[in-house]
Amino acid sequence: MSTIGELGEFGLITRLTDRLPQGPAVELGPGDDAAVVRGPDGRTVATTDLLVEGRHFRRDWSGPYEIGCKAAAQNLADVIAMGARPTALLVGLAVPAATSVEWAEQLYAGLAEECALAGASVAGGDVVAAPQITLAVTALGDLGGLPPLTRSGARPGDLVVVRGTLGLASAGLELLKAGRRGPAELIEAHRRPRPPYTAGDEARAMGATALLDVSDGLLQDLGHIAKASGVRIEVDSAWVPIPPVLGAGGLRHVLTGGEDHAFAATVGPDTLLSASWRRVGTVAEGAGVLVDGGSYGGGGWDHFRD
Repeated sequence: MSTIGELGEFGLITRLTDRLPQGPAVELGPGDDAAVVRGPDGRTVATTDLLVEGRHFRRDWSGPYEIGCKAAAQNLADVIAMGARPTALLVGLAVPAATSVEWAEQLYAGLAEECALAGASVAGGDVVAAPQITLAVTALGDLGGLPPLTRSGARPGDLVVVRGTLGLASAGLELLKAGRRGPAELIEAHRRPRPPYTAGDEARAMGATALLDVSDGLLQDLGHIAKASGVRIEVDSAWVPIPPVLGAGGLRHVLTGGEDHAFAATVGPDTLLSASWRRVGTVAEGAGVLVDGGSYGGGGWDHFRD
């Protein structure tokens, strides 16, 4: 099994990029000084994330394919949360020279497959040698001539709704930290989130007034909507969907656990919700986020706190 050091920078780039299919938005993919991605709207939605080994993933917990899927998913979900359609990813990879070429190939296979689910492509990036694996991923998206869906449009009287499954990734991480390997559904949710990539189009169809990706915990992220919109969000725990596999601690994981990359939105009070969206609360005048009329302590992810 050859290593990245033996193959070399340009050999690795060729090995990886030859396996990357390009979608219709990419006019010029890997191989030149920069990629060319079509932007028919005249505006480009752009977002970026860093994933650092030991902080965001562990190789003894997740394989390279899963790490690639997760790295793509968390960026693609941010584009979707703006009401845009993902077009391309740019991936920077810092990796020890002793890492096997097969590991890198599997990483990029995960990136490419997750992109395909959202209609995007890995259009380019960079690779460098480093003592620790780090991924820097930038995602681009197209608004299709429509205004972005932001965090600042929620209005008193709106409904607070969610799309996707919450709490599973948090519970899976807790199990891995405890040295457990099951239930498998929870472990898999931590290793590879499954964002519902149709959520942006669905939210637009419902006339959403605000939308975001739930990455750092439902309550913490709803707090971003509350602050940006100048409102209070009141969550009713009786409405919160709790997957049965979570057991007794389910509500805590759903309210405070991150990395599922579900979506939360606010919509008008008379909105007819599809079966995929669940009401969890109401927008009111005021500030902050309440659960059943009171504060809910703890939870939510902060890179400089946890």
